[in-house]
Amino acid sequence: MPTAILIDGAYFIKRFRSIEPQNHWDAKRAAECAHRWACLHLTPPLKRNGSAPSRERRELYRIFFYDCPPLDKKMHHPLTKKAVDFSLSKEATFRNELHSCLRVKRKVALRLGHLSPQVQWTIKPDVIEALLKGRTKFDELTEDQVIVSTRQKGVDMRIGIDVASLAFKKQVDQIVLMAGDADFVPAAKQARREGIDFILDPLWANIPAGLQEHIDGLRTTCPKPQPKNQVED
Repeated sequence: MPTAILIDGAYFIKRFRSIEPQNHWDAKRAAECAHRWACLHLTPPLKRNGSAPSRERRELYRIFFYDCPPLDKKMHHPLTKKAVDFSLSKEATFRNELHSCLRVKRKVALRLGHLSPQVQWTIKPDVIEALLKGRTKFDELTEDQVIVSTRQKGVDMRIGIDVASLAFKKQVDQIVLMAGDADFVPAAKQARREGIDFILDPLWANIPAGLQEHIDGLRTTCPKPQPKNQVED
């Protein structure tokens, strides 16, 4: 039976930008990497002695990519009072282009949730820490240090529904999930009870303690991120 590969889009984009910082805004490259890194899971890993794997390449059922459309509101920046059209932002352009590239890739299904209508301005976490420790002052904040905070809605639900559907309908016998938090654990448990081999790919990020017991395997196929000092050199 085939393998289904599910990708948490927001998580993937964050890790992609860590792994290939030079391609931060390259949506075409991000789509290519998502597809290639997913398909690498169909090839069994080499044996410990480096010899060829004993199993044949697995069949792909489908790659599911979960994300939300970008923010497209117009808001006024709290510091400068200038109007900001987020539909014209670099992030919106990147996200829309990424979705367009994924739509035309073979065996890829794009699953879109939506952003919560409650959008608020906030301060970057590292700047908040600096404020609390007295390293900077509120009146010294710059425009780029104040950002909008958005929340995705419906993405986790779609992942859970697809995992359950794939398991109950016996459409696959293996599910690979590219994600990094514990939100998927209930769906993983249900899939495993149905006999599904459940593999987690955290894209080289550390996973929460105890998460290993809820999966059948841990495997990452993408290149390992280089230390920041090596990237800068």
